[in-house]
Amino acid sequence: MKKFPHKLRVSVLLLVLVIAAVLSGCSGNQTPSENAADDGGKFISVLVEGGSPAHTVANQTAEDFKQMTGYEVKIESVPYIGVYDKLNAELKTNEGAYDVATIDILWFPALAKGLIPLDDLMTEEVKGDLFQSLIDGGTVDGKMLGMPVWTNAKILLYRTDLFTDPKEQEAFKAAYGYDLKPPATWQEYRDVAKFFTRDTDADGVIDLYGTAVFGMNNGDSVASWLDHAAQAGARPLVVDEDGNALVNTKPYVDALEFLTTILQTDKSAPEGALNMASSEITEMFWNGKLAMMLAWGHFFVPSNDPGKSKAAGNVGAAPMIGGESGIGVVPGPWYQVIPSSSRKQDLAKQYVQFMYEHNELYMKALGVAARKSVFEHYGRQSEYAHLQALQTTLEATQTQNRPVLEHWNEIENEALVTAIQEALSGRSTPQEALDKAADMINEIQGK
Repeated sequence: MKKFPHKLRVSVLLLVLVIAAVLSGCSGNQTPSENAADDGGKFISVLVEGGSPAHTVANQTAEDFKQMTGYEVKIESVPYIGVYDKLNAELKTNEGAYDVATIDILWFPALAKGLIPLDDLMTEEVKGDLFQSLIDGGTVDGKMLGMPVWTNAKILLYRTDLFTDPKEQEAFKAAYGYDLKPPATWQEYRDVAKFFTRDTDADGVIDLYGTAVFGMNNGDSVASWLDHAAQAGARPLVVDEDGNALVNTKPYVDALEFLTTILQTDKSAPEGALNMASSEITEMFWNGKLAMMLAWGHFFVPSNDPGKSKAAGNVGAAPMIGGESGIGVVPGPWYQVIPSSSRKQDLAKQYVQFMYEHNELYMKALGVAARKSVFEHYGRQSEYAHLQALQTTLEATQTQNRPVLEHWNEIENEALVTAIQEALSGRSTPQEALDKAADMINEIQGK
């Protein structure tokens, strides 16, 4: 056998070692999650909104999941929109950075192509314990892409001390001819709102309003208006099955006229509606400035917290009001999803199933959950007295999700918010504003 010179043998050996190191490094970059042992242990990576109920519950359950599976739960928390940005970037780069993420239903249209189906987790038993709107909302192109973690909707929260006061009851009946009660229809809502709008200290300034109107430049205003459009008979929402705009048809116009009438004609809502969304309106309610509000159901819990609300102990909950077609709302659910870039999809499914089995923790963290059995169990407790009203609202015939549209964010921000603000400010009639919105939607949709 021919022998190589010593120096040549050393050079070849060094070259082999360098190539091996490079290949090892490349392998680690391509599949970081499969080399979990290199950093001291196995893990699953979970993306959540920082400070949210998803963040709270992920932390609460991490040790139990590790005990069950041997895998550490690495939680990355970012601001609300950061969840979308991070996950969207992940689906484009395919780096395998996240195994599970908790997302807003609004992001499904943009992210759906990069999520794996979870139909194998959706047994008949699981489906039977979920609201139909949750199943519909997580289904894209016939595939269930998310496991619900909670759902929510606007319901009626009202001051029980005002509604049960004998003097108020007598005065209301004298003025309107029927008994004072939590309103169930549009007309009752207007009557009660007008009745409670007043100057309570005789200084010439109204300091108690019957209600408030969502008008800020964000999705809260659109959801509120679509709630009323559903009550007026809108189905489907925003566009028809061919993608043509429906927003300038009667149910949508009636809904916007209802809101503008409360604000401009009845004057039973504060004038600064264009600067009000959930945070601002609930703050007014907590400070005793509103007799009632249509608010996301989970706000019932802090409304009765003496540390946050002057109305604590005097807040009741009732189902959402109804229009010609009855009760209807646009829910606000969140889901756990698994990106197709995850290198641990089987483990990720195990985690999603594990979190479904611990769904009651979201109830404790937020005041709402996903499973009907959790709603029914906690609804028997006084601190969760809003759940029966919320369940009635979620199960109403006209309750439906926002449309799954690729350009939804553009439609919402450029067409719908603009139309709502135009009408609420009095710069356009509801019909004029929604005619413009319909034209813009059709243009965005390529119609």
